[in-house]
Amino acid sequence: MAGGLTRMPTLARRLSRRLALTLIAMWGAATLAFAGMRLVPGDPARVIAGGVQANATPQVLDAIRDQYGLREPVLVQYGVFLGRLLRGDLGESYQLNQSVSGVILDQLGPTVALAAGASALGFSLAVGAALLTAGRPGPRVVSRALEFGSISTPNFWIGILLLAAFSFRLHWFPVIGDGGLSALVLPWVALALPIAGVLAQVTREGLERALGQPFALTARARGATEHRVRLRHALRHAALPVLTLSGWALGELLAGAVVVETVFARQGLGHVVVAAVRGRDFPVVTGVVVLSALTFSLVNTALDLLYRLVDPRMRQAAL
Repeated sequence: MAGGLTRMPTLARRLSRRLALTLIAMWGAATLAFAGMRLVPGDPARVIAGGVQANATPQVLDAIRDQYGLREPVLVQYGVFLGRLLRGDLGESYQLNQSVSGVILDQLGPTVALAAGASALGFSLAVGAALLTAGRPGPRVVSRALEFGSISTPNFWIGILLLAAFSFRLHWFPVIGDGGLSALVLPWVALALPIAGVLAQVTREGLERALGQPFALTARARGATEHRVRLRHALRHAALPVLTLSGWALGELLAGAVVVETVFARQGLGHVVVAAVRGRDFPVVTGVVVLSALTFSLVNTALDLLYRLVDPRMRQAAL
């Protein structure tokens, strides 16, 4: 009981440190987004007015500059921008005339469904391939060849090949659209395969090391089957490197979602970001960047806590 009470303040300090790092990461991401959009050539007021084809009068452009504070020095605009972020105000989309929070919430569901399904599929393929091929030379060679192929092939090309084979030729899945589970299968596969290739290699190497450890030999000596040794004993020890790469996998999912949603003509945050960058819709771009930074930081914090559940030796280590 006393030990538990002693650990509570330590855990609170660790979580406080993580919270501070999360805020710093969000500030850095928002600052880079602010600077990047300000460096893009063009007049933001004309973009807000509808672009060059809108033929906005100088009076209209001046009114827009006054409304959005575009006449102020860049440092003043940056200060106002940070002040709004601290209040949770992501601003209003220049192009959609809607709050950025509303735009993100409207498009978040399709992206979450795409990323979650691809993540589950990628990890399942990686673990399954590693369990079946670890320590088995023949299957290992075949699996590694397939993994290298998936890693070296871009998401968009995988998506195009899947569409050509399973949509245009076999007609098993719809070509475009967001309706139903069948419309998600090919996007899931296109997004999951490169991630699965990397994770399978790391998982297999961890399994092969674990299968040669004394605990695995002891389990076999007690009569455990090879299947049980791999699942109950070796896989847990091989999980730590995979958890380490989970943060990288999240970044790949977020980046790949932009491409996959474009290839399969799906709605989602990726589609919104592409349109916002083209239209210089600065508030939308910044909102998505801040959300990505927050998600990445929270996932890494959860992974650090998960390490301590998987490996008791790390429970006393600092976050």
